[in-house]
Amino acid sequence: MPDIKIHREHTLGLAKARKVALKWAEDAEKKFDMECTILEGDDSDTVEFKRSGVNGQLHVAADHFELNAKLGFLLGAFAKTIESEIEKNLDAMLAGKGARRK
Repeated sequence: MPDIKIHREHTLGLAKARKVALKWAEDAEKKFDMECTILEGDDSDTVEFKRSGVNGQLHVAADHFELNAKLGFLLGAFAKTIESEIEKNLDAMLAGKGARRK
């Protein structure tokens, strides 16, 4: 299974990062028919997402986002396109909010 790994540093703090992650999860549910579950922690949160052919997690911390996803066989052929789309969407949400690409 192909993997997608995306890391973005930011200076938002946990409260604002949670808002960005919630928006990301809502968009993923709407646009890509994902099932998203948000697990809140004291120091970080995890957004678990899945649908047929893909599953993964978005780790939300006070200073970074870390997305890891596994694609099934059929979607694996489109891994680079899917990764680019996720990066574009996450970067757009972070634009002007203190994000740094890494």
